[in-house]
Amino acid sequence: MAEETIIIGLLASAVKLAVPLLLAAIGEIFSERAGVLNLGMEGMMLAGASAAFLGAYFINLVAGLALGMLAGGIVGLIMAYMSVVLRRNQIVCGVVLTIFGTGLSSYLFRLSFGAASTYPTISGFQAINIPVLSQIPVIGEVLFQSNILVYLAFILVPIAGVILYRTTQGLRVRAVGENPRAADTLGVNVRTIRIICVVFAGIMGGLGGAYLSIGHLNIFREGMTAGRGYIVLALVIFGSWSPYRALGGALIFGGIDALQLRLKIFDTGIPYQFLQMLPYIATILILVLVAFRKSYARGAPAALGTAYER
Repeated sequence: MAEETIIIGLLASAVKLAVPLLLAAIGEIFSERAGVLNLGMEGMMLAGASAAFLGAYFINLVAGLALGMLAGGIVGLIMAYMSVVLRRNQIVCGVVLTIFGTGLSSYLFRLSFGAASTYPTISGFQAINIPVLSQIPVIGEVLFQSNILVYLAFILVPIAGVILYRTTQGLRVRAVGENPRAADTLGVNVRTIRIICVVFAGIMGGLGGAYLSIGHLNIFREGMTAGRGYIVLALVIFGSWSPYRALGGALIFGGIDALQLRLKIFDTGIPYQFLQMLPYIATILILVLVAFRKSYARGAPAALGTAYER
């Protein structure tokens, strides 16, 4: 019975820890499908986490969620302006915005609370038990006893898939990422599509960060994303730029993260610093796998990372 409880707890934690990765990955997929390599996701998530916590603390949870998405969207807009309008190097722009988002989130937090020795907390989104489904053994406890942001993340996966693969707008996004010149010739506004997709990536990154601060931990700490923005980049590659495969990848990463947290509780004799390394080691191994298995790269947009000048 104790073993079953531990396993259920591990799986439930894996699902919850997968959510911020999944939300940000959906946005990143649209950005990269449009041909813009967004390395600023870490900064977008941190900006969203900070703004969401401040909004929830001083106003309410809904305002916090909106502010988190707005903050991520603003960082995404800056990224779009630099990389799409000014056509600057996308890698450099992303790194700069990661530094900017990290510094901005810390500044806003310290401006509001000072260098406090204890971190303020809030009452975040409460779990919503889905009738009937939440009573299913194991599955109900793992999937159907979560808060609204968890359900939203999983609902967005098929929605993103339908938009990308079953709509005219999705076709335009993919066309812009594959051959922007041909798309431009057919009357598709390449610049507008790319700007919208990068801003959307920022909004989703902000939502992922907001989930961390007001939907999961109910606290904000400087650098609390802990490199998840970079894990998202690996997750998108691992998922071959598909929302459905990204879901599977997010659950794997979430499971690894949940495992290392559980191992810390038990006296395994392994230094906790090594346990904290597990998600990042998994990221490196996956990227190595991708490098050796070129079939994974077939889904990469042909014009990814390439600025387009009409």
